[in-house]
Amino acid sequence: MRDNFTYLAVDLGCIVFPFLFSFHPRSNFIKEWRNFLVPCLVVGAFFILWDAVFTYMGVWQFNPRYVLGYYVLGLPVEELLFFVCIPYACTFTYYCMTRYFRFTGYPKAVAVCSYLLALSLFVIAVIHASRLYTSVTFSLLALLLVWCTRAGYKFIAAFYVTFAFILIPFFISNGILTGTGLPEPVVIYNNAHNLGIRMLTIPFEDTFYGMLLLLLNVVGYELMKKREVNNSQF
Repeated sequence: MRDNFTYLAVDLGCIVFPFLFSFHPRSNFIKEWRNFLVPCLVVGAFFILWDAVFTYMGVWQFNPRYVLGYYVLGLPVEELLFFVCIPYACTFTYYCMTRYFRFTGYPKAVAVCSYLLALSLFVIAVIHASRLYTSVTFSLLALLLVWCTRAGYKFIAAFYVTFAFILIPFFISNGILTGTGLPEPVVIYNNAHNLGIRMLTIPFEDTFYGMLLLLLNVVGYELMKKREVNNSQF
């Protein structure tokens, strides 16, 4: 495979099996596409703008060796696809989890865990306010966790389990993008804007960036489902 197809291959590798299994009669996720699509586009637009600003500021950059060479807002088109492929794979996994398993136990424990995680993230964000990737990502995720917990969203437990389940494919795909198994990374991070802690080649912040991206998509998906149910009652 030519090097400039690397990022595209990662995107497609993440979505191909969830997409194909969406048509399986036991999952039938195709019926949920409308509920997925709107939140995905809204959340994706937010992350693309954030991404473009951080790229312009030099928080990170993209290695031209591993992309096709087509750019939008200074971002390779593969980066735009990332904000569709990864949320789709996660939302499909979340959908399957909630379809076949119940996550109704220990709501208080889930709330405590969310608050503790949010507090920890906020403290780190304040201490490292000058490190943009760290402070912005951790602050936004902390706010989202508090909001979801205060709103009493019962699906947070299912999201946590889903996120834990997808950590292995997440680390494989993200590892490739950050240079695992490659001569150079696909995404090059400016360590002045992160904690400098790496899990192999993956910046520590990437895990929480991914959690923020995916939780926003799941929240949007659940709100769309609720709206659809409410509309059907009239």
